[in-house]
Amino acid sequence: MSTVNTVTEQLTAAGQAIEHDSFAIIDTEAGPHGYAAEQWPIVRRMIHANADFEFNGLTDFHPDAVRAGVSAMLRGDRPVVADVEMICSGLSRPRLAHFGMATHQFISDADVIAQAHAQNTTRAVQAMRKAHRLGLLQGAIVGIGNAPTALIELVRLIVEEGVRPALVVGMPVGFVSAAESKDLMAQIADVPWIVIRGRKGGSTLVVAALHALLALAEAQQRAEAA
Repeated sequence: MSTVNTVTEQLTAAGQAIEHDSFAIIDTEAGPHGYAAEQWPIVRRMIHANADFEFNGLTDFHPDAVRAGVSAMLRGDRPVVADVEMICSGLSRPRLAHFGMATHQFISDADVIAQAHAQNTTRAVQAMRKAHRLGLLQGAIVGIGNAPTALIELVRLIVEEGVRPALVVGMPVGFVSAAESKDLMAQIADVPWIVIRGRKGGSTLVVAALHALLALAEAQQRAEAA
């Protein structure tokens, strides 16, 4: 029986070989690291997405993050709520469909823009509030790669309004409140999270982390079916 995932792998043998060779190079050049066996595939795929070995060290995990993310995917029908469209566009539709998952983002909705003007907040804040009003955050996988204010608002919703996502992948990039927003998320004990410490981050890294989790979920699915 093949050990290659059928949904979350590259679609051709040539593509699979390039990706696997890339992962082998990363494993060799990264050397020793402090990540658990289930965490390293996520960090490795993030390095693969940016060719930046600093994510070996900058990436931080809630102790239950990987288990919670994989479990949510295996349950199926879980929403992925993103701060920007780039994350939704970057995620593989066939991989999401395999687990019955759909993406949502509201950053450019007219009502979100109007509320941001009216309340003198960012669109990202209002987009998170809209996701909450629609009941999409509860049990969701939330990916934030662009807007620190989205992550800050999500933390507020968790602390003040009892929102409980299944997993938060918090990786906003930037110079204003980016590092601080991730430090705030990392103080949350009762919602699992994956964050990048400091200023680095971005939507491509959120996509990479979620694709790694989808691959882990498929591998577990295959193992359970064997």
